Amino acid sequence: MGRSEVRLRALRRRIEEAGADAFFSLAPPDNQYLTGFTGSTSGVIVTRKEALFLCDFRYTEQSRRQVAGFTFEEVSGSFAKSVGERLKALGVSGAAYDPACLTVAELNGVKSRFRGKLQAVPDLVGALRIVKSPGEIARIRRAAQLAEKVLEDLLKTFRKGLTETELAARFEYEFKRRGAEGAAFETIALFGPRGSMPHGRPTDVPLRRGDIVLLDLGCRKEGYCSDLTRTYAYGTIPGAWFEEIYQVTLKAQEAALRAVRAGARCRDVDAVARGIIADAGYGKYFGHGLGHGLGIEVHESPRLNQESEIVLQEGMVITIEPGIYLPKRGGVRIEDLVVVTKRGCEIITKSPKELKVLAA
Repeated sequence: MGRSEVRLRALRRRIEEAGADAFFSLAPPDNQYLTGFTGSTSGVIVTRKEALFLCDFRYTEQSRRQVAGFTFEEVSGSFAKSVGERLKALGVSGAAYDPACLTVAELNGVKSRFRGKLQAVPDLVGALRIVKSPGEIARIRRAAQLAEKVLEDLLKTFRKGLTETELAARFEYEFKRRGAEGAAFETIALFGPRGSMPHGRPTDVPLRRGDIVLLDLGCRKEGYCSDLTRTYAYGTIPGAWFEEIYQVTLKAQEAALRAVRAGARCRDVDAVARGIIADAGYGKYFGHGLGHGLGIEVHESPRLNQESEIVLQEGMVITIEPGIYLPKRGGVRIEDLVVVTKRGCEIITKSPKELKVLAA
């Protein structure tokens, strides 16, 4: 049984459980998961007997190479209206969709051509994507290896005056030059006090001796993402305060990694790291969740935060990334990518985590 057939069977079970006759999607990540298509625009309709893939002229040749297990149809004009027309033609009485993956305009487009019942079912495909197959894990692993090799090589090229934007651009250029489709997200490269912004965007700030260097990077290879964060000092450590928050963050991250296993609740794993940071007096400076799932998208379910009741399962791929961010001084984040196993986790990312001072 092929990959697409296995996924279609699982989806059809979920469609039936939802009490619908069909499912439709205009979301590229869900469509990639179901069909293998990596283009930016497509439509998918799945009924109990039919599996229909819609694309336009731009992607006809590509989809014929990538899509398996679906009946192909080229369309023009509005994809949403085309989906509505096909649902009507198939005699569907009720169709399910993921409300997080469809705009109001798209929903109205479907409604303009299809008068049957439309049922919002959250995570209908997302629930299937949450546990990765061995093949998916292998792709994520290759994306991580490529990104880490780029990091290893670029760390040797740092020089005074290098700007955040130039460094981020170097990462993204090297990802593509070495075979990735591109960056998995906009590369974060922050120097000095700007490291206090968890998702700060690179600017023309130049690198100076004594700066903190916070790097959050990842690439997309074979349709799957990687994600890694490391924090360094350039030339010299900026002060004892930085050493302290670095070691607290590292302690929290390593403890959380030990807490990861199938059967653990996401919020409980988050609490392990959060408790260590809070006990050290930095609780209010760790304001984001501990981590997230990753795969076709860089941010997927599950979310590891203070509210998540999701139970980790064997085969999930998640990040563990605590941080401490001190306004106007700087921050530390340490992130690894791991596969959940029955008794623990396998750490995919291998880059060293001990405090490193980059040569100036």
